[in-house]
Amino acid sequence: MAPVVNFISGNANKLREVKAILEPEIEVQSQNLDLEEVQGTLEEVTESKCRRATELVQGPVLVEDTSLCYNALKGLPGPYIKWFMASIGHEGLNNLLAAYTDKSAEAVCTFGYSAGPGHEPILFQGRCPGKIVPARGPPDFGWDAVFEYEGQTFAEMEKTEKNKISHRSLALAKLQAWFKEQV
Repeated sequence: MAPVVNFISGNANKLREVKAILEPEIEVQSQNLDLEEVQGTLEEVTESKCRRATELVQGPVLVEDTSLCYNALKGLPGPYIKWFMASIGHEGLNNLLAAYTDKSAEAVCTFGYSAGPGHEPILFQGRCPGKIVPARGPPDFGWDAVFEYEGQTFAEMEKTEKNKISHRSLALAKLQAWFKEQV
């Protein structure tokens, strides 16, 4: 029988990707909870969300936090990308780098898993190098249209191709390996 994770997210695109990558080896159930996001490092943000989710669910949870880290800006906007994207959009994300020649960036995904209240979160992180470019491709999944990896933005890629190389898939591969070790 496959292990079951309760993925805490209200983002339908993230849920689709997580299910496409993990299932059928790990069954993904979903619950939408509004979790406060603390300020801190990539790891601190995910650990806090994981602890809070286990308290609310009173059981095992899987949470995720995605960051977009500009090298010229020493890692910003980082874990605050969701708020930057909502405020300034794709064009604004490009404008942040207008004064810099370095357009390189790193997409970082950090998953936190906890077996329930009282259990320490276990983190699984994936990183994908790329660069920030003017938006190309469908604009329907966050900042995917401005993040280019090997000549294509994430938005231009076929979903199956993106799911093989993305920051999210790299983090989930670590989660899958961990679950296999637990058996």
